[in-house]
Amino acid sequence: MASTRDIRRRIKSVKNTRQITKAMELVAASKMKKAQQAALAGRPYAELMAQMLAALADRVEESQHPFLAKREVRVRGIILISSDKGLCGPLNSNLFKLVTDIKTPAKYAVIGRKGAQFIARTRRELLADFPANDRTTFADIRVVAEFMVKQYLEGAVDTVEVIWPRFRNTLVQVPTVMPLLPLPSVKDVVADLRSDAGIVATPAASATDNQMLFEPEARSVLESLLPLYINREVFQHALDAKASEHSARMVAMKTAKDNATKLLGDLTLEYNKARQAGITQEILEIAAAQFAA
Repeated sequence: MASTRDIRRRIKSVKNTRQITKAMELVAASKMKKAQQAALAGRPYAELMAQMLAALADRVEESQHPFLAKREVRVRGIILISSDKGLCGPLNSNLFKLVTDIKTPAKYAVIGRKGAQFIARTRRELLADFPANDRTTFADIRVVAEFMVKQYLEGAVDTVEVIWPRFRNTLVQVPTVMPLLPLPSVKDVVADLRSDAGIVATPAASATDNQMLFEPEARSVLESLLPLYINREVFQHALDAKASEHSARMVAMKTAKDNATKLLGDLTLEYNKARQAGITQEILEIAAAQFAA
């Protein structure tokens, strides 16, 4: 049995660990709430963009736009959204399993240090890496989206896809792959935006969309809107990934705190037993000495 001094040291260490993990749990819970609010704040923007694109759907020739033109897929372009920091459970490792399953040629742009380290460690082709700040701004994410769009238009990659942890709820974050480019059609883009905004399409809404007038011509408006759509999608996924990261970290820290509490109870019991054994031994020695005298 360990000495009471060793057990006291372990108890002190576990108490410090529990205090740290509890503080990290509270911080992650606060950041998770803010990240969820930021993700929901983009709904009005998605709704307005859906209305404008729906009005354009029947007025333009889709095949003429490079984002809508089909091409043979030789090299996939993938935006991997991970975290800069660890201590968030299996969040990043689940993402990396999706990357490992990709057997076709692919090039990666990574948001987050953990993802960049994984891509470099597994000797995959890394085009660029970007930091994953706690305060995710549209300006930061637009740089990533525009970089990959440029690679797509120049022919360096034939698709643009996003791999990120989709936020379901506090306990569930699902690693997901979503294709961005080439776009299937304008109508599919509208359906996706309305789904994100929580809007159910109705005949009345379609009639309202068709009454819109565009200046300049509809094609010029479409050419400006589609890049905004790509930027918006990547930004929304980055916000979603940040909410997933904070949720996973909160759950991981809570689990660590609970385990520390349980271990502290076991160590306290062991300490009391060791202390009682020492006291009993001293009493026996005193009694034996008096009996011998």
